[in-house]
Amino acid sequence: MASHSREVALLTNPTAGKGRAARARAAAVPRLRQSGARVRSIEGRDADEALDLARAAVEDGVDALVVVGGDGLVHLACQVLAGTPTPLGVIPAGTGNDAARTFGVPTDDPVAAAERVVAGRTHTVDLARAGSTYYATVLAAGFDAVVNERANRMRFPRGQSRYTLATLAELRTFEPISYVLELDGEEQRLDAMLVAVGNGPSFGGGLRITEGASVTDGRLDVVVIRPVGKMELVRTYPKLFKGTHTQHPAYERHRVERVTVAAPGVVGYADGERLGPLPLTVEVVPQALRVLA
Repeated sequence: MASHSREVALLTNPTAGKGRAARARAAAVPRLRQSGARVRSIEGRDADEALDLARAAVEDGVDALVVVGGDGLVHLACQVLAGTPTPLGVIPAGTGNDAARTFGVPTDDPVAAAERVVAGRTHTVDLARAGSTYYATVLAAGFDAVVNERANRMRFPRGQSRYTLATLAELRTFEPISYVLELDGEEQRLDAMLVAVGNGPSFGGGLRITEGASVTDGRLDVVVIRPVGKMELVRTYPKLFKGTHTQHPAYERHRVERVTVAAPGVVGYADGERLGPLPLTVEVVPQALRVLA
């Protein structure tokens, strides 16, 4: 990125991470400009406008699309960059930053993240695709997705507390879900607390639900948590941050190239974004995205 002829499009979500994105942008831009790169700042009033602006910048021939925000903005960038030679840079500034962590980008230092963009070294990673939508991290389709649905309906409180309250509310009434899975063409019918389809290992700010998943192996990791009691679910939750839930007898893992997940009344979320109701068919797209990391 050291050449004066380089131009990066810098896409920011100013509300990400309770305003953390605006501060991260202010820290990262001087380092990018110091390298000689021209910085084209773009900021949409909503997700649709941001998508249009990012797509226009890439079509205009920028050398990289750099996002300042969280997993939602990385998700948006994947829709623009998948299958193109234009690389993605990430200045993490969201609440979870699971995609950046998976890509190996520093998550707590915007200047260090900008250094990765300046260095210009790229590596190629897989993406998952559900229908026509790409995602980088994990598709959640179970208890976690039900919590997301409730949290999105709540107007108060803000931030992580809203998800905590939504979790407690759902625990009171949640029952195992009846799923039909098609794993590389093989059908399975089962009851489970959740099914997660991982391109990478974590979601939700470091919950390593699909521990062991790799964005460079050309496979998806499908994790099933079989029925457990509500208190056991609460006790197991902290293990997700270390990935040690893999030792629990209710855990099972399948590695596939394609999976269809079906269940009544369940909505799928990927990269924290609402994809829509099941059934959803997900396939791995090997080497779909170039990342500056």
